[in-house]
Amino acid sequence: MYPNPLADRATRLFIALAAFFCVNAVLAEFIGVKIFALEDTLGIAPFQWNLFGQTGSLSFTAGTLLWPMVFIFTDVINEFFGKRGVRMISWIAVVLIIYGFLFAFAAISLAPADWWVEAAQSQGVPDYQKAFAAVFGQGLWTIGGSVVAFMIGQLIDVSVFHRIRERTGEKHVWLRATGSTAVSQLVDSFVVLYIAFVIGPQHWPISLFLAVSTVNYAYKMLAAIVLIPLIYALRRAITAYLGEARAHELREVAAA
Repeated sequence: MYPNPLADRATRLFIALAAFFCVNAVLAEFIGVKIFALEDTLGIAPFQWNLFGQTGSLSFTAGTLLWPMVFIFTDVINEFFGKRGVRMISWIAVVLIIYGFLFAFAAISLAPADWWVEAAQSQGVPDYQKAFAAVFGQGLWTIGGSVVAFMIGQLIDVSVFHRIRERTGEKHVWLRATGSTAVSQLVDSFVVLYIAFVIGPQHWPISLFLAVSTVNYAYKMLAAIVLIPLIYALRRAITAYLGEARAHELREVAAA
């Protein structure tokens, strides 16, 4: 009789963390096509900020709602399963993102039922097919930019995380978590928008690109700082689930 691999709590933990990581990454890619105004969303007057010549409400991609959770799970997986664990789930997430977009394009190409095209006219959507295609049919530049930026960001994140860990050991969990996010998201926040919206068909002016990228990066860093207590809480919960000895063993192997 072969032992059941799912009997190992560490294996079950990795599967659960990987699942949450991937679903957040995939959803963030799909909803990231929307740019929203912060002040209007909160129902307050625009701050009339001026950044790189751009004025008005603070603008974010909707994907910023979920990316902080991706950072959290990246750091937790890094802590207990190391570089190999993060790289593995990152590649799985990339495959799932591409898989999702392929089927989104396949769904768009299906001939819509006549009654369905007009089904949402009462909600202000005159053509459901065009709306569906506009939301789910993100251009190849957007998809390519997202995937490239995601992988570059993840590889930088895992490297910086372990460099800080080599110098601090088990101490200063907050430092390696926020430090790795600060470097990786500086690249990610600018690369994805540059490929998707500057090189891509929308041809954003550089001033708009710099303004939106800077605001999104600032938000991600603020979220990373605010969520530091969650990292410690997850670390304690995982240690309690695995047991002190097993959790310490995983962290030692991950650090090596």
